[in-house]
Amino acid sequence: MEQNRIIVGCMRLSGKTPEEMNEFLHTAVDLGLNWFDHADIYGGGLSETIFGQALSKDDSLRREDLFLQSKCGIRKGNYNLSKEYILSSVDGILERLNTDYLDLLLLHRPDALVEPEEVAAAFDILESAGKVRAFGVSNHKPSQIELLKTCVRQELNYNQLQFSIPVSNMVAQGMEVNMETPGSFDHDGSVLDYCRIHHITIQAWSPFQMPAWKGPFIGSKEYSELNTALNEVAEEHHTTPTVIAAAWILRHPAGMQVVTGTASTSRLKEINEATSITLTREEWYRLYLAAGHPLP
Repeated sequence: MEQNRIIVGCMRLSGKTPEEMNEFLHTAVDLGLNWFDHADIYGGGLSETIFGQALSKDDSLRREDLFLQSKCGIRKGNYNLSKEYILSSVDGILERLNTDYLDLLLLHRPDALVEPEEVAAAFDILESAGKVRAFGVSNHKPSQIELLKTCVRQELNYNQLQFSIPVSNMVAQGMEVNMETPGSFDHDGSVLDYCRIHHITIQAWSPFQMPAWKGPFIGSKEYSELNTALNEVAEEHHTTPTVIAAAWILRHPAGMQVVTGTASTSRLKEINEATSITLTREEWYRLYLAAGHPLP
């Protein structure tokens, strides 16, 4: 199955009825968006449940035409990547999604108590049972991936990371190398370069968010210069600032995917337009600078 550049994030879908979910799914598929991102914690599992109900009641939505990924590891008050939890979590995910297998399983957050041998054992069981076809991580830095790889024999080809125009330290630390500016601090072990070197696809979550989860930057007075630039570039391309913000991520040569995270079909259609726009180098850097990032 071809790799979508836009992933339909399902975190905010728990409030939909099965009928509304069915309409949402059909809109996504009609747009060519068949890659869906779940996690066992989204809506306390309700996002997956309603998704699975809608999928099972519609014969026109064939499982083999969809790419379903989910994540596990975040628990209330702790993180858990033990063998027992990974296995039980996947069984719950499959039951809620009404499917026999996941196309991709991601480890949601690094677990300070992780034992790579246990992760490897869980992955082997899930793969041999046909319950999971591919594996990856989320919010992991290079050394944590390397630690897992000391035991895990499957390829870890995906890493879901927060990334947007303002939240782009993994770009800034490379641009401000050997400087004493705030962006020069390496918070993630040069994960961007690592992923490119090892052919790991980055999935950008919260692509329209400000730092510290303070809300969307589009329309925010806190990023007035960026919004001015977004509006001007959007006007030049006859589109919207949202589309340009997504196109900015897609323009990076790492070949990232954008995780939408919207429950609105109209917004889903809007974000999908970003795949038809290629920003120039000048436009990309203009937006980067407008977000407050310096060029030394």
